[in-house]
Amino acid sequence: LGQEPSSHLTPSRSEPGRMCLRSLPGAPEGGHEALGVSGGGGRLACRVRSACMHILRVCARVCLAQDPADGGPAISITCLLGCCTYEERRLPGLRPAEPGDFTKRAFQNGKLDLTEAEGLGDLIHAETEAQRRQALRQMEGELGQLYRRWSQELTQARASAPWAVSRVCPLPQPARVALELRGHLQDGRRGERLRGGVHVVIAGPPNAGKSSLLNLLCQRPAAIVSPVPGTTRDVVETTLNVGGYPVVLSDTAGLRDARDPVEREGVSRARDRLQQADLVLAVLDAAELAPQPGRLAGALQAVLPPSPPPRPCLLVLNKTDLLAEQSRGALQEACTGGSLPPTCLLSCMTGEGTAALLHLLSGQLQHICGDPLVGSPSLTQTRHRLHLISCLDALGRYHRGRGGDLALAAEELRLARRHLGRITGQVGAEDILDIVFRDFCIGK
Repeated sequence: LGQEPSSHLTPSRSEPGRMCLRSLPGAPEGGHEALGVSGGGGRLACRVRSACMHILRVCARVCLAQDPADGGPAISITCLLGCCTYEERRLPGLRPAEPGDFTKRAFQNGKLDLTEAEGLGDLIHAETEAQRRQALRQMEGELGQLYRRWSQELTQARASAPWAVSRVCPLPQPARVALELRGHLQDGRRGERLRGGVHVVIAGPPNAGKSSLLNLLCQRPAAIVSPVPGTTRDVVETTLNVGGYPVVLSDTAGLRDARDPVEREGVSRARDRLQQADLVLAVLDAAELAPQPGRLAGALQAVLPPSPPPRPCLLVLNKTDLLAEQSRGALQEACTGGSLPPTCLLSCMTGEGTAALLHLLSGQLQHICGDPLVGSPSLTQTRHRLHLISCLDALGRYHRGRGGDLALAAEELRLARRHLGRITGQVGAEDILDIVFRDFCIGK
């Protein structure tokens, strides 16, 4: 649009209420397309938007028409729709931007790969500091560089495969790629948990203070609290930011052999949620426990799911405000013995012990998610994992088939390379573009 970073949509002075385009010397050509962008704010916001528009012209190869009106959304919408819909004022090729439009065009023009676009989307939706760091690292291209390096090694191996089929040389052995792939997949789902939130489940017997703990952690009355056992029937879920890590916190029904059919369904849902938990907060009533390590371990085993694998757990002994000082000291000493998990003495009534609980919880979250800036970049999407597993399976078939038909074995290299290419968008990206970009903001 000439020499300016963006053109402006402004009201015509001669016709109030009618909108016209100013400074549009060139119509879209050469594969460019005009997109309408709505904006607002002060002088600094306009300067930032102008810089962003210049970047988008270079990367996304689109002509941009920006609405800098400082009014409300109605003014911007009227301005843009007037230029895009009415026949007498329609500019050829001008249309409102769609969700993720600019990022999609930057991907289509080879300015970034699909993992970088996904990193940008994660950065837009990041709610915690750890999510922001992980998304920024992926957006800068570290994950894509790793996958492209593996693709290049498989491409080189595939290029020498025809010579092996012709008996000129032996089949190549991309063993390092398979070894690194296997280690990359065995990351404990750190990146996926950090991106979607760590599922923390509060579980325990009835009337132990589970709902009170939920309300204490989220600082609002999210769950009904009553002295009547079995008040909570369904799963109550909320999201938190604990130490910079995202948490999906679930309060569940008290675990017991219930006679009421509704409560039995609630207990069944609680046990199902325990099976899906990344971390369990086992809440017990400190006033009803004997200060002995064996008794504490037995009460804890009644809460935790019996099926493997064992899940990380924090033991929370609630209602310590009801204990005498001597009893509290004996309980604290009993917690240090035996094979108990990290334990915290807490009073949801007075708030005593909350800081210690948050400290233990932050440590567990850091252990589960790790530091997103340390070590090799973690995979963050389920589709990444599925394609990597398929790539590893293809490499396994390739190694097993080297003693038979060499042409079929070499075909497995092509399939492994194709699965890596589908992660970065080098091959077959059309069917997932809408899924990747649908959650972006308008125009991002």
